[in-house]
Amino acid sequence: MNIDNNGFYGDFGGAFIPEMLYHNVNELKENYLQIIESESFKKEFKYLLKEYVGRPTPLYFAKRLSKKYNTNVFLKREDLNHTGAHKINNTIGQILVAKQMNKKRIIAETGAGQHGVATATVCALMGLQCIVYMGEVDIKRQAPNVARMKMLGAEVRPAVSGSKTLKDATNEAIRDWIANPVDTYYLIGSVVGPHPYPDMVARFQSIISEEMKMQLQEKTGRDYPDRIIACVGGGSNAAGAFYHYLGNEKVELIAVEADGLGITSGETAATTQVGSEGIIHGSKTLLMQNNEGQITEPYSISAGLDYPGVGPLHAHLFKSGRGTFLGATDQEALDAAYELTKLEGIIPALESAHALAALRKIDFNANENVVINLSGRGDKDMETYIRMIQ
Repeated sequence: MNIDNNGFYGDFGGAFIPEMLYHNVNELKENYLQIIESESFKKEFKYLLKEYVGRPTPLYFAKRLSKKYNTNVFLKREDLNHTGAHKINNTIGQILVAKQMNKKRIIAETGAGQHGVATATVCALMGLQCIVYMGEVDIKRQAPNVARMKMLGAEVRPAVSGSKTLKDATNEAIRDWIANPVDTYYLIGSVVGPHPYPDMVARFQSIISEEMKMQLQEKTGRDYPDRIIACVGGGSNAAGAFYHYLGNEKVELIAVEADGLGITSGETAATTQVGSEGIIHGSKTLLMQNNEGQITEPYSISAGLDYPGVGPLHAHLFKSGRGTFLGATDQEALDAAYELTKLEGIIPALESAHALAALRKIDFNANENVVINLSGRGDKDMETYIRMIQ
């Protein structure tokens, strides 16, 4: 399931960009592989993942959760990374690429704020200017992460058009990049956007499944599980968890989208269920759109999953049948979050809670090994959790 020279996974991917962005994207395309495959890059990337991020993250056997669902549930603890999510894996990689390309100004988009925090973090680490675009709605519902970004020295610019969420923040970041092509690097947070971003982000996140293989071998005597479950908005945490198992048909890859209030409610972000083929943010993929091809507004209780498209890798996994795609409603995600908290003493991010909700939707065998990618911790979502409990 390799990407081809034009950036396609099967029918999906590519770089559908305006002429004004061609130089920026082509410059990155021509340099990224040479940079990330160099020994100096690998050495620094590996060092920072270990000493700064805190990797490897544990593969935790969730004893009480396993007992409840009569199977062996392992949690890949990306929530224990520095900044509280998997996002830091990608920003460490991309900031090293940006430095190598001599870019001094970093821009990013963020929904839940975790990518914004991770970008602000690495910019502070490297002494680079950081501007983060964030939907006005998300700024209000993710206030703790906004405060973190500002404390780290980033400028947070609100996106006030459209639904004022992740899609609109991405639009603003692209406009900025067009206006500042020479000194600016656009640090995309997921496996979306024009080639080479989906491939590059997946490579940086593949550290998740790379560690998983070694940890499973140690814990189970086999380096692959029966199933891997991960939530999918754009899909970077899932891409990282699936990466080293894409060609292993013995492993079921399960992606869980945000059904929101239900896929027939009109308030959903379940792209594979209600979307169709089209182009969004420079990539051909599956996206939510009306009959005229206008993007429709997604909805999820989780700010990190309300994106109207899905990364081209995941669109290919869906269309080819290699991936199993499930959905979880807001309430199902909340129930799963409370369950993990009470059974294992771990408060997950609302995004990760969607993956946990899949446990109630699958018939497991007692001897199966199931890995759930716990992509983030729930600190940022406490206001939502508190409000929903009352």
